[in-house]
Amino acid sequence: MKGKFPLEKFSRLRTPFYYYDADLLRQTLRTVNSLLARHPNFVMHYAVKANANPKILRMISMAGLGADCVSGGEIQAAVDAGFPARSIVFAGVGKSDWEIDLALEKDIFCFNVESIPELEVINELAEAKGKQARVCLRINPDVGAHTHAKITTGLAENKFGIALSDMEKVIDEAIRLSHIDFIGLHFHIGSQILDMADFESLCNRINDIQRRLSLNHIRVENINVGGGLGVSYTHPDKEPIPDFAAYFNTYAHHLHLLPGQMLHFELGRAIVAQSGSLISRVLYVKQGTHKQFCILDAGMTDLIRPALYQAYHKIENISSDDSIMATYDVVGPVCESSDVFGKATDLSTCHRGDFVAIRSAGAYGEIMASQYNCRPLPKGYLSDEL
Repeated sequence: MKGKFPLEKFSRLRTPFYYYDADLLRQTLRTVNSLLARHPNFVMHYAVKANANPKILRMISMAGLGADCVSGGEIQAAVDAGFPARSIVFAGVGKSDWEIDLALEKDIFCFNVESIPELEVINELAEAKGKQARVCLRINPDVGAHTHAKITTGLAENKFGIALSDMEKVIDEAIRLSHIDFIGLHFHIGSQILDMADFESLCNRINDIQRRLSLNHIRVENINVGGGLGVSYTHPDKEPIPDFAAYFNTYAHHLHLLPGQMLHFELGRAIVAQSGSLISRVLYVKQGTHKQFCILDAGMTDLIRPALYQAYHKIENISSDDSIMATYDVVGPVCESSDVFGKATDLSTCHRGDFVAIRSAGAYGEIMASQYNCRPLPKGYLSDEL
């Protein structure tokens, strides 16, 4: 595994840091674009919440993707990175007035709206600016997904979206408001989904919804199915690029779009996760009573996913090609018992100073870092710049 990482260049950098394989990211973006080219009515918006490193955002904007934002800060970051404002969609259950104002000023493509009160506020702020706000209504389809409970979003019990039973009432309100242009419906059922049957279920539900709306002579221009496509955290080298073909084909075959309808996607993790690794050094190897610990200089402040919802990341000692393995609990220095990256993890024998890579960390890694314990934020480097 040494050959995948430029260790001689790493030795000049302060750990921990994020390392992004720019070639893999470019290859992933080419794969996405080649598949989108087969479907002229498919539109991709990159989910900025996955990774907002300015250099990453710039690469994605240059590839021609739009942006999916969930805050005013993300809208500004997307615009600064070169995403055209008319390619930006703005989602989120709690949009502040200043964020709505910013989106109106930038003239983004649309707001994904989650309630009547939000709809009324957007209308009021748009009226004050003499603008029309394009809106898709986020409908909660009550479709489950085979993923972690903390990252499922499409069930009736989740905070997201408008209840299916309220859909017509909210559509009527959107049509009634004078500074709202109702242009479509938005859905999202969760994240890190690998079973295409989950997306097929969403397609079937949307087909039912469209039939239901047609009875009331309601036709929408845009259908937005969110994102959710997962990646292989177990085999990042064998499966460096997710199965985008199966993902897009599921929608092409099972979602019955009306003539002229555009289908929007909001993928984040699937685009950036495999290109990123958190690089750390071994501080100490500590022998406990029943186990030994590999203590890193990276902690939950740098990559919170394992502590937050027991997410798995492949961990590798990239300083050693030693076939002699040892079993460790891989932990960080943060003063919390949950600061654990992996328990009973088999690694090439670790020594103080060895580089350790925590793989598939390009999504929800650097962007979620904190300064708890007054720790500095990790820097992010593209392979091109080292």
